[in-house]
Amino acid sequence: MPETLARRLTGAAGIAAAAALIVEVPLYFIYSGPPPDWNVLSRLLIGIVALACLLVFVTALRELVARAAPQYSWAGSLVFATGLVYATITLVSSGLEAGAVIAADQAIDPTIDVSGTYILYGSISRLMLAMFLAAVGFVVSRTALLPRWTGRSAYVLAVVNVLFVPSLFFGNDPANFYAANGWGTTASMGALLSYWLLAVGIATYRSGSRAVPAPAPRSVTAVSHDAPH
Repeated sequence: MPETLARRLTGAAGIAAAAALIVEVPLYFIYSGPPPDWNVLSRLLIGIVALACLLVFVTALRELVARAAPQYSWAGSLVFATGLVYATITLVSSGLEAGAVIAADQAIDPTIDVSGTYILYGSISRLMLAMFLAAVGFVVSRTALLPRWTGRSAYVLAVVNVLFVPSLFFGNDPANFYAANGWGTTASMGALLSYWLLAVGIATYRSGSRAVPAPAPRSVTAVSHDAPH
């Protein structure tokens, strides 16, 4: 894959994932009690689309690193692996929530009633996302593939996510900012990720127009003309 195409694909996937997350997060705050099924299922569906786009983002980013800075391919693989694990964990959590809502004969709040998702959305996701962001920050700082602010902001968000890893010790009240399933641990971190992805996606896509294509190999005809007679 040419570097220009890798940059544009990475950027477009990041923008798409961010847009879906930006639409999804506010749906968690519409109702104070158990939300209707349509609300839960709608936000989960939007989240699934966002995660699918995130998978494209991390895969294309790995390809971009391999093309532009092959000496750091191992770091690109770490970005891909941690992004994949984060997306997988969140998809499993979404499946557990959707199943519980579909099976219930009355409205439930899956953020409370589906206890299996507490640390999947919380501590586990925060740690995996911190590793992903730290890997992105390392790649950007070492390769200069993107503007410096993308790497620095990735490091900052990685630290913020690490701070929420111990939240599993603080109960299961979503109204509690620092609970295992609290709005700070889950929704606010999703919001920060969405706006970071949007900014990075735009920067990456725009960088595609400035990427320098690899020089084309010299043709046999050109070589023969240069050869001594």
